[in-house]
Amino acid sequence: MKVLKKLVDNIKPTFSKGGKLGFLHSTFDAFETFLFVPDHVTKKGVHIKDSIDLKRTMTMVILALMPALLFGMYNTGYQHNLSIGGDMTFWAMFWFGFLKVLPLIIVSYVVGLGIEFIAAQIRGHEVNEGYLVTGMLIPLIMPVDVPLWILSLSVIFAVIVGKEVFGGTGMNIWNPALLSRAFVFFAYPSQISGDKIWIEGLTKGEGIVDGFSGATPLAHAAAGEFDKMPSFMDMFIGFIPGSIGETSTLAILIGAVMLLWTGIASWRIMLSTFAGGILTGLLLNAVGPEGSYMSMPAINHLVMGGFAFGAVFMATDPVTGSQTERGKWIYGFLIGVMAILIRVFNPGYPEGMMLAILLLNTFAPFIDHFVVQSNIKRRLRRAAVK
Repeated sequence: MKVLKKLVDNIKPTFSKGGKLGFLHSTFDAFETFLFVPDHVTKKGVHIKDSIDLKRTMTMVILALMPALLFGMYNTGYQHNLSIGGDMTFWAMFWFGFLKVLPLIIVSYVVGLGIEFIAAQIRGHEVNEGYLVTGMLIPLIMPVDVPLWILSLSVIFAVIVGKEVFGGTGMNIWNPALLSRAFVFFAYPSQISGDKIWIEGLTKGEGIVDGFSGATPLAHAAAGEFDKMPSFMDMFIGFIPGSIGETSTLAILIGAVMLLWTGIASWRIMLSTFAGGILTGLLLNAVGPEGSYMSMPAINHLVMGGFAFGAVFMATDPVTGSQTERGKWIYGFLIGVMAILIRVFNPGYPEGMMLAILLLNTFAPFIDHFVVQSNIKRRLRRAAVK
């Protein structure tokens, strides 16, 4: 590493402002700070609370995503093997999923970081590190069969509309990864809804065994086909069709422990999101007719679709979530409530977590404003002279 550090130091003047290649100083800075701990800390952005280096924070989030990613690769091969009635081994299924998921990750990073580098060069700013996480989140919330050109368009939309127009990382209003999914949902709905897109190769229909539908648990629940739903344990472990990184609640919770242990994610938002979801599910159980979506066991909502992934990795986004401590409780709770209400009462969209988080992203500043004003009024009452 000393040799590499010496090489970087030697060529640094060339890329500094005033050097021959000074116009590439943002790109050089991005690679230098990726290789070595910088001698400065991140200075702007609403998510900055202390002297923490953003690159190292992003690296920890990436590590927390690894369990969901690795299981997603295995589950991609597992679901494909089920669809063709094959007898693939564990490693064969993992390798199959690895080869199918890897292109999505590469496209996400190449397209997204390409835009980030160009934007940084034009502005003369540092390259925003936030895309290190966004670039991994986007493939994980997509179906494995999404065409790469649609994924590219969604990444372009997310980076430009979701981040750059607001000033880059730390300045955005909505979660960029969820904006990419919303783009696909509204622009190309057939690529992110229905039964066939969640399992690799099912859209082609070749070699599929009779009786295999590829329907997700959410699709079965929305159709009232509770007898066809997988067991709670299968849904918790993740042996179900779905977005690549969202199927295994177990793998997601391992990532949650890592984020909470390192203090990166807010436990208040995580806990209140799950609480809002389970309480809403129980309320619907109490008033819903037998055999309807409302009567489905409330605990099932937490292990279906993107609820757990959204609660752990999306709702806790330090940029787009509430910043006040009491506001985090309100913000997370309302996300859980809205996700279940959208699932149950909107038959055209049986998921709900994406829209719930984007909606509460919008209202997060209002929640914080309400909490701050409430604190001010309470302290003014205490300070009133009698």
